[in-house]
Amino acid sequence: MTSRRSFLAGLAAVAIPCPTWADAGNPAYLAAAKQGETYALHGLTETGESLFSLPIPSRGHATAAHPNRPLAVAFARRPGRFAVVIDCANGVELARLIPPQGRQFNGHGVFSADGSILYTSEVVAETSEGRVGRWDATTFVRIDEWASGGIGPHDIKRLGTTLVIANGGIATDPRDRTKLNIPTMRPNLTQLSDTGAILAQADLPGLSQNSIRHLALGADGQIAFAMQWEGDPAETVPLLGLWRPGSAPRLCEAAESEALRMKGYAGSIAWNAAGQIAVTSPKGGVAMLFDEDGQFLATHARGDICGAAPLGAAGFLFSDGSGGLMTLVAGSLVPLNRLALHWDNHIVSL
Repeated sequence: MTSRRSFLAGLAAVAIPCPTWADAGNPAYLAAAKQGETYALHGLTETGESLFSLPIPSRGHATAAHPNRPLAVAFARRPGRFAVVIDCANGVELARLIPPQGRQFNGHGVFSADGSILYTSEVVAETSEGRVGRWDATTFVRIDEWASGGIGPHDIKRLGTTLVIANGGIATDPRDRTKLNIPTMRPNLTQLSDTGAILAQADLPGLSQNSIRHLALGADGQIAFAMQWEGDPAETVPLLGLWRPGSAPRLCEAAESEALRMKGYAGSIAWNAAGQIAVTSPKGGVAMLFDEDGQFLATHARGDICGAAPLGAAGFLFSDGSGGLMTLVAGSLVPLNRLALHWDNHIVSL
């Protein structure tokens, strides 16, 4: 029988509202940065202001944002041995995740739709075989792991109740990241069910040295993926593709004069509400735009541009390595703000 004390405690728990992202100032984005010799996770507004700056142990990469609570997991730049769980409302480190012996984080993660599980992109250190780590998102205790369906997974996104994984295909030395299998690499896209079963896979026949790295989701469930070319640098290949699970991927080409500006390297990707797709290249100092059918629209120049995220109904927010934040206005990159720091590769939308 329920005691009066436990009954009253239950009522109190119901009465206490759960913290939300409003308690952290309603940031629109999260992004990692370096300032001096320190590293931090920033919460950003749509106008490019930093609402908070919370310390992380070393260089960060991408972030997983909890769907309801003001909680973020900042991942080390791959291959990493830490992921920091941060209470963004109070600026408190709640936990520091360390992968099991023989595993390394690979820079990305995502929460389940209800926020109960954190999925992390990982590799078996000695072989680069892909794994998806599963962590209880209340206690942050590891539950188990699934095979990612390929070698060297990087980005991971939630599509409904399923997961989509960019298996980059590159086996690397666990100590110095030397690439070990370029002639035989085979990247793929893998969709996993909520039990870890493979639902769909797609690879790139004829372009097996085009490493699939980053993902963006369209409103209709189509997946855009960005690649990094590991083949002959004299060749110019598409760095954007579109995939609907169950069908073959489509590669999206630009004129060679435009494609050359990417220097074979796509660093980030975003898909906005107007159906436009942005792919950035910090090596080339450009952001390329495509429509939802993969037709090339434009190229915009900005030194060391990499971070990309949708902005408003029809725009994008971009970041560069010199602390700049900019947006697209009337077909031009327009400075939004500049902070005295160095942004890392990604901007994560909340």
